[in-house]
Amino acid sequence: MNKTIGIRREDKSIWEKRTPVIPEDVVGLKEHYGINTIIQPSKIRVFKDEEYISAGAKLSEYLDSKFIFGVKEMPVSFFERKKTYVFFSHTIKGQSYNMPMLKKIIELEDTLIDYERIVDDQNRRLIAFGRFAGIAGMIDILWALGKRLEWEGYSTPLLHIKRAYEYHGVKELEENSKRIGEKIKIQGFNKEIAPIIIGIAGYGNVSQGAQEVLHFFPVKEVSPQELPKVTNNENVIYKVVFKEEDMVKRKDNGKFDLQDYYTNPDKYYSVFKNYLPYLTVLINAIYWNERYPRLVTKEWVKKNYRQGIKLKIIGDISCDIEGAIEITKKATEPGEPVYVYNPKTEEVKMGFKGEGPVILAVDILPSEVSRDASIYFSHKLKQFIPEILNADYPEDFVRCSLPSHLKKAVIVYKGKLTQDYRYLEENLKKT
Repeated sequence: MNKTIGIRREDKSIWEKRTPVIPEDVVGLKEHYGINTIIQPSKIRVFKDEEYISAGAKLSEYLDSKFIFGVKEMPVSFFERKKTYVFFSHTIKGQSYNMPMLKKIIELEDTLIDYERIVDDQNRRLIAFGRFAGIAGMIDILWALGKRLEWEGYSTPLLHIKRAYEYHGVKELEENSKRIGEKIKIQGFNKEIAPIIIGIAGYGNVSQGAQEVLHFFPVKEVSPQELPKVTNNENVIYKVVFKEEDMVKRKDNGKFDLQDYYTNPDKYYSVFKNYLPYLTVLINAIYWNERYPRLVTKEWVKKNYRQGIKLKIIGDISCDIEGAIEITKKATEPGEPVYVYNPKTEEVKMGFKGEGPVILAVDILPSEVSRDASIYFSHKLKQFIPEILNADYPEDFVRCSLPSHLKKAVIVYKGKLTQDYRYLEENLKKT
């Protein structure tokens, strides 16, 4: 049996250069599993068309395969009847802007497998770009902080930081960070803006990627409880990582229980506002939906933001619009990554100048380090591709032979929402 996968070119943004399968793995899939590859041509993909041709892939506008792989959302017009699509659909929260796409998948009796839901028995993701979102996000945030401080009248070593996409890769990004870290050790920060404190909400892959970058700077870690006691050290960057038990309290003053919080978030309220006055930068790296308390509310910003406030930058790496960071009004792109949120008018102004905190909300951060991110992702994905192609797909989803970690990721099966995702029916009705 001739097995073939199709790889769609990314066209959601001119900045989206990632690919789910790199040329090296095209070769491996053919040699080890007899799987052929058809790929759409692209002028912006980080790996060139010629590299795929040399690897044995067929270049074609039309993807003559039952299995189509991509990275980001696909346009409604792209889908064909009774095919299987594997990509980040961004639908599991009922995102309204992607419900027409989900509706089309259902109408065409397609199957949708979402990378985001490929998880193990402990619900831990087995394939993700999170680390690279953290790496690119942290560099862009430090770049924005340098620019904002310069606008406020302070020249710092952070002005030597470039945006993530301006580096040739993660290695060059790290080497430049080391050099700037040495400058901070020697020059330090102005007394008026020190101590520089970066708070990171979350401790998963995104948070780990962000912290990985900070390791190249002179960093001192403190606990959330130590924030009021942080001294005015001008030659270090302070780092504080917030876990759930730091961010919320039980309404009945009982003991915090992580599983109980996940199951019954309505029993808890946010105390995160207590930390905000101490932070220079806040990085949001948590999973959030409307059941959970917010980290930053419009109300808090309106009441507390004033000229000279310590909080300069909010890096919303998770990028949920009006979500955990309620003042994240829209997503941005790498070429214009930040805007200022005006707490009085609730309006935003692109750039880093103006009254209000600077918001970084790039929703395709891993694309800024496209080569490294694609290599990592492809090496993870290649183990799942043979499982997807070799599975039996009978009419009854219960009898589908996909392994459990992939079966959990099937949102739509032959035109029907699977049991775990039936809740999306309510969102589809609003489309």
